[in-house]
Amino acid sequence: MRLLGWGGLAYCLLLAGGCVSRAESDVVVYSALDEEFAFPILNAFERSTDHETGVIPKFDVESTKTVGLVNRIIAEQEKPVCDLFWNNEIMHTVRLQKLGLLQPVDWDLPSGYPSDMVARDGTWCGFAARARVLLINTKLIPDPADYPTSLADLSDPKWEKKCAMARPLFGTTATHFAVLRELQGREATLSQMRDIQNNAVILSGNKQVAQAVAAGRVAWGLTDTDDAIIEKDSGEPVAIVFPDQAPDQAGALRIPNTIAVLKNAPHAVAAAKLADYLVSPETEDRLAMGNSSQLPVHRGSKFPPRVLPDEPVRWMRVDFEAAAEGWDEWSREVQEIFRD
Repeated sequence: MRLLGWGGLAYCLLLAGGCVSRAESDVVVYSALDEEFAFPILNAFERSTDHETGVIPKFDVESTKTVGLVNRIIAEQEKPVCDLFWNNEIMHTVRLQKLGLLQPVDWDLPSGYPSDMVARDGTWCGFAARARVLLINTKLIPDPADYPTSLADLSDPKWEKKCAMARPLFGTTATHFAVLRELQGREATLSQMRDIQNNAVILSGNKQVAQAVAAGRVAWGLTDTDDAIIEKDSGEPVAIVFPDQAPDQAGALRIPNTIAVLKNAPHAVAAAKLADYLVSPETEDRLAMGNSSQLPVHRGSKFPPRVLPDEPVRWMRVDFEAAAEGWDEWSREVQEIFRD
């Protein structure tokens, strides 16, 4: 793990010896966004304050990193260490909100900012989204007229064992089906998941789905835009389809990064300052230009990410807070369907 500035050094000494205090302006950030993307932005914030505010990041690298960081925040709730949580998705941030572990923030947002990207109580803000897309192997499906166009195609017998999806127990795939549960009902969604489990190839993650499509092991799969664009940028024979665009369909789902300040954060004022820096058009443009080609939420963003198609995308209308209700029970039901 790399650490930022003198604040990071102080924190290192604190961990090692237990006798060195953190500077009052230091901000401890738990980041589920990959270090290669988050570190330069956090470093730029530090420079923008002339290093008056230090940033101490904690990154986790395992496949369930978001869950690991969330569990750490829950374990530390009586004496928080983390000031600010930068999540690369949203559902587990909402879980922390429902546990009362986040602090309301007066977000510096323009009028017209999408309402589904801000907590009703102000405890989190979404920005720089990824979209859930279909990645198509254009050698195996050469005619665009034959491309699948909907998530529902994952359960179509026409594509039996020729399509793939990540196991929906973690990350954006879990979020996707929790959102669908709110849109189409619990029983309908469970039935759909059983059909998909029987019809599609189920892999460990979205990256593995994208790689399987690129390699031709399956003809297409459901994944995220950041994993899809990597394969396309690498010159693999793939096409990206934003699903469910017909008027009678729900639209494509975008899942934002989220920023939240922890309740009783040791340095809440400095954390709120960093939060405003992160939730900005400039940060979104930086993430849009990067390898993950993330999707700006601000209308003031200037850089159109290359992953977007030429025509406008219809986005799904989402209530993430409702989708997180009953998460633990829902997760157990999903796990029963998608056992190893």
